[in-house]
Amino acid sequence: MGKIRLKIGDNVKVITGIDKGSIGKITSILRKEKKVVVSDINKKFKHVKPKTKEDTGEIKQFESPIHISNVMLCENETASRFGMVYEDGKKIRCLKKTKILVP
Repeated sequence: MGKIRLKIGDNVKVITGIDKGSIGKITSILRKEKKVVVSDINKKFKHVKPKTKEDTGEIKQFESPIHISNVMLCENETASRFGMVYEDGKKIRCLKKTKILVP
């Protein structure tokens, strides 16, 4: 299993699928499945039946996880691959296309 270099709070752009081109923030990471949950992207619906006669049924909406290969790190509306740069003895992520440092 490889390392997941994305972090919670990173801005990512969806590069494949029905939400292609959408930008959102990572809210959680599922490391064993190599998936991330992005806010307001890949919404799914779940129909919940009433448990008793007094309850009413409802339709719940939630964000479904996306595989990490389908998202790309994004900064200032520009998505790019990223690499590591050393500054003051620390590794910092850097977008390869624009050379912007991502903390």
